[in-house]
Amino acid sequence: MNKKLKIFAAATITTLSVSASAMAQETVLRMSSWLPPAHPIVKGMMVPWAAKVKEVTEGRVSVQILDAPLGPPPAHFDLAANGIADLTYGVHGYTPGRFKLTQIAELPFLATDATSLSVAYWRLYESTLAKANEHRGSKVLGVFTHGPGLLYTTDRAVSPLSELKGAKIRVAGSITNQLVQAMDMVAIQAPAPQSYEILSGGIADGIVFPTESIPFFKLDGLLSNGLRVEGGLYNVSFFFIANNAKFSSLSEADQKAIEAISGEAFSRLAGAAWNAADAWGLEQMEGKVTIHDATAEERAQLEEATRPMFDGVAKSYGEKGIDFEVAMDMLQKEVAAVASEK
Repeated sequence: MNKKLKIFAAATITTLSVSASAMAQETVLRMSSWLPPAHPIVKGMMVPWAAKVKEVTEGRVSVQILDAPLGPPPAHFDLAANGIADLTYGVHGYTPGRFKLTQIAELPFLATDATSLSVAYWRLYESTLAKANEHRGSKVLGVFTHGPGLLYTTDRAVSPLSELKGAKIRVAGSITNQLVQAMDMVAIQAPAPQSYEILSGGIADGIVFPTESIPFFKLDGLLSNGLRVEGGLYNVSFFFIANNAKFSSLSEADQKAIEAISGEAFSRLAGAAWNAADAWGLEQMEGKVTIHDATAEERAQLEEATRPMFDGVAKSYGEKGIDFEVAMDMLQKEVAAVASEK
C-alpha cells in the first residue's frame, strides 16, 4: 500500500470511528401516543417538546413518537413505569382510585383558562404533591389540565338544571363521575376516542368535554346544547412521564437540560396549546351548538350539589397527611398569579 493510500485509509477509519461513536452516544426515547397526530396534546405539546429535547441536548437525545400506541389509554402510566415505553402521557382519572391527590386540579370553578391552572397545578405538585410518590416508577416531566370543562347534550335542554335529571353522560374519571351524579345524571365511563361511538349510537345523551374536543372528535354534528360555568364545571388532570430508570441513564447534563424545558415550562406550553385549541373549538361550534352560561341561581345550585366532591378530595388529602385547605389555597393563589401576568 503506498503512502497516500495509507493516509486515506487511516483518515477513513478515523471518520468512521468518530461517526460510530457519535451514533452510539445518541439516545432515542420512544413515546407511546394514543391520540391522533393532530390533537393539541400531540401537535401542540409533544411534538414541540420533542424538538426542544433534541435542541437542548445538542442531538444527544431524540424523541420518537410512535405511530401506534403500545396499549390502551388507561395503560399508559404503567407502560412508562414498567419500561415498555420510555415516555407516555395520559389521564390520571382513567385509572380510578390510583391517583388521589391529582383530583384537586379537576374540581369545579378553578380557572378560566388552561395556562393559569396548568402552571399553578405544577407549582402545587412540585412543592407539595410530589412527596406522596403517587407516580412511583416514573420521572414526572409535567402535569397539566385542559381548559374549563363544559357539559354538552344531544337534544336535552341544559337550563333549568332539572331538565338534565336522568341523562346518561360520558365521563372521564372519578371527579367527572361524581359531578354527573351530583347533578342527578347517570355516568358512563369511557376514554375520549370512544366519544363519537357512544353518542352516535344513543348510548349516551351527552358528554363532559372541553370546548376543543367537540369539533376535534367530530361531535358538533351530534350535540345541540352546552352548559358553561365560569371557572369550568370540571377539569381533567394529565400526566407526562418518563421511565425513571431510562431517564436516570441519561448524562447529568442531558437530564438537567430536559428538566429545564419540562415542569413549569411544559405546563405553559401545554396551557397555551389548549387555550388556542379551545378558541378554535368555539369558532367551529358557532351556529351548531348553543352554549348556555349558567345563571347566578344555577351557579349556586351547582356549588351546593358539588360540595361533597370537595369534601371527598379533602378526605383523600388527610389520608396522605396533606392539608387540603392549604393546598387549595395555594392552587387558587397561583392561578390568580399566573392569570395576572397577562
